[in-house]
Amino acid sequence: MKILVLGSSGQLGRCLYDQLSESSYELVFSSRTEIDLSNFSSLKNNILSIKPDLIINASAYTAVDKAEDEPKIANLINNFAVKELADLCHELNSWLIHISTDYVFDGTAILPYKEDEQTNPQCIYGKSKLKGEQAIKTSGAKYIIIRTAWVFSEYGNNFLKTMLRLGEGKNELNIVGDQVGCPTYAQDLAKAIVSMLPTITLDKMNSEVFHFCGDQPCTWYEFAQSIFLEADNFGFKIPTQVNSIETINYPTPATRPAYSVLECSKIRKTFLVPPSNWRDGIRSALKKMKNFND
Repeated sequence: MKILVLGSSGQLGRCLYDQLSESSYELVFSSRTEIDLSNFSSLKNNILSIKPDLIINASAYTAVDKAEDEPKIANLINNFAVKELADLCHELNSWLIHISTDYVFDGTAILPYKEDEQTNPQCIYGKSKLKGEQAIKTSGAKYIIIRTAWVFSEYGNNFLKTMLRLGEGKNELNIVGDQVGCPTYAQDLAKAIVSMLPTITLDKMNSEVFHFCGDQPCTWYEFAQSIFLEADNFGFKIPTQVNSIETINYPTPATRPAYSVLECSKIRKTFLVPPSNWRDGIRSALKKMKNFND
């Protein structure tokens, strides 16, 4: 099976490289500079030239706050480019694995969101990602949509790396403590995707939406506390004081879901994939980052 990974220079793309590099699949890794999703003619020519059996779309516009000022660009990458990809997959009879987000929900629930629950995104980013999902579903392509949340790793830009950067320069930090979600280690997400491939290879499944995220809910404040606890053990500089604040005291351009916990039993039952142990993920990411710096 020939697999094309789009967004190979991002954090999930790099984790997919780590998890797939020793597999027997025929692999093509492409960064945004090599295949630009916003250039539809180039995108089409490249995809038709490669003729992949499966495309993993790890590329997206993920600047949540910036999207409020750039709705056209967010929609171009997260919706229209995804529609183009799905149409090409339909044309080639290829599978599409697409990564979506918890931000398609409004965050007003009190129980974890299941895959079939009502979507109601509250920000431009979430709306653009939901439109991308809908474009895939109506394309006729064979697809797996994976909604995930609070993704972090040793690569790219993410909350863990932001905390380390801020902790190095400040003695006191204020972190939002009234938004709840499930951090997801990108290496675990990559492993979950890889675990799906044998079933896809056999063409023994239907198109589905799955949720995959961390095993235990927490607030951003609790996530930060866990990061700094482990970071201290690895010799990273950490702040002396971390305060929990309410969302109202930390206004952002984009509205975040107050409760963003995803129910992940479906993917566990279908592929025997356990949820991401994000505390182990923090430790693993910090260890790798320490090795990068040594």
